Formats: sequence, C-alpha cells, structure tokens
Amino acid sequence: MRIVVDFDLCESNAVCMVIAPDVFEVRDDDFLYVLNEEPGEERRAQMEEAVQRCPKQSISIQD
Repeated sequence: MRIVVDFDLCESNAVCMVIAPDVFEVRDDDFLYVLNEEPGEERRAQMEEAVQRCPKQSISIQD
C-alpha cells in the first residue's frame, strides 16, 4: 500500500494529520508532508479514513 497525495489539490487542512500524525504532517510552512508513504497493511483502515475525510479528496491509496 502506497499513499499518494495530489499536491495540486491539497489545501493542507490537516484533517489527515489528526487521523494519522505519524504519516501526515502539516508544518509551519503550511504544506503537507507525507512522513511514511508506505505504512503497513495493518494501517489500511486508518489510511482509508484519511482518504475519505480529506476535504479536497487529494489523498489516494495505490496497491
């Protein structure tokens, strides 16, 4: 599983960071950073929640 972010769509709302702060981080420069692009399969439900709750639908999962 690989996390992909379309940074052209992303507004750095930090919703994903609230769900998985060890995977997503919005820094002081107001940009989203993916800290772990390949979280383990045991994190799938949490990553799917981040995908679903993203206000701009800029996060996706590639298998």
